[in-house]
Amino acid sequence: MTEEHEGRLRPTGWRVPVSLAVVGGLLGWLVTGAIEVLPPLPWSAIPTLLLLAFAEAFTARRTRRRIRREPGTEPIQPLSVARLVALAKASALFSALAAGFFLGMALAVVGTLVLPSHREVFVTALGTAAASGLLLGAALWLESACRVPEDGEGRDDSTGRA
Repeated sequence: MTEEHEGRLRPTGWRVPVSLAVVGGLLGWLVTGAIEVLPPLPWSAIPTLLLLAFAEAFTARRTRRRIRREPGTEPIQPLSVARLVALAKASALFSALAAGFFLGMALAVVGTLVLPSHREVFVTALGTAAASGLLLGAALWLESACRVPEDGEGRDDSTGRA
C-alpha cells in the first residue's frame, strides 16, 4: 500500500454488514431460544428506526446535491461531510446487527406461532428487522452521497473544484 492511500477512509463494503447481520441473527436465535417465557417486544423501535431512516435518506439527498454544487445549494463544509460519513458508517453497522438480531428472533419463534405471545414477538421482531433494513439502506446511501465526484462530474466549471 502506498503512503498516499494510508489512512484513507474506504466505503463500507458488503462483507461487514452481512457478517454483522449473520452474527446478530445467531445471537437473536440463541437469546430467544434461551428464554422460557418471551416478554413482549416494544413496538416503539419500529417508528424510531423508520424516522432515522427517513432523516438519513433526506440528508443523503440534500448532501449529494450540495457536494455536486447543484444550482440553488450552498457548498458544504468538509467537517460536516466527515461527521455525516461517521454517522452513516455507525448507522450502517448498528442497523445490520439489529436487522440480523430481530430477524433471528422472528425465525426462532416461527414454529410456535400458535401461542399469542410468540405471534406478537414474531410480528414486532419482523417489523423491527424491516425498519432496520431500511435504515441500513439509508445509511449506505448517505455514505455514498458524501463521496466527492470523479473528475469532470458535478464540478463547478468556473473554478474546477467540487
